[in-house]
Amino acid sequence: MGYHRRVLFVTTMTWPILTLSIVLVVLSLILLSFILLHKGRGGGMSDLFGGGMSTAMGGTSSAERTLDRITIVVGVLWVACIIGLLILWHMPAPAAS
Repeated sequence: MGYHRRVLFVTTMTWPILTLSIVLVVLSLILLSFILLHKGRGGGMSDLFGGGMSTAMGGTSSAERTLDRITIVVGVLWVACIIGLLILWHMPAPAAS
């Protein structure tokens, strides 16, 4: 019985679903690293790692603004990838020939 489940899972994993799944994993790691690169704004977990002392400097540099923009773009791509996977998973399976 377990063999049939595995075969069914492999046959439902078409190449677009597999490709978007891999892209989603890569985007998740990139998004995680960009979020961790942000400077702490005080309070919360950022103070735990020493980010609270550097927030007194104030101001945002062009590097921080660029990091913000890149993080937003990667986040939008991440959400689009999830929506694409939802659409692909809910599409009817192609008829076997």
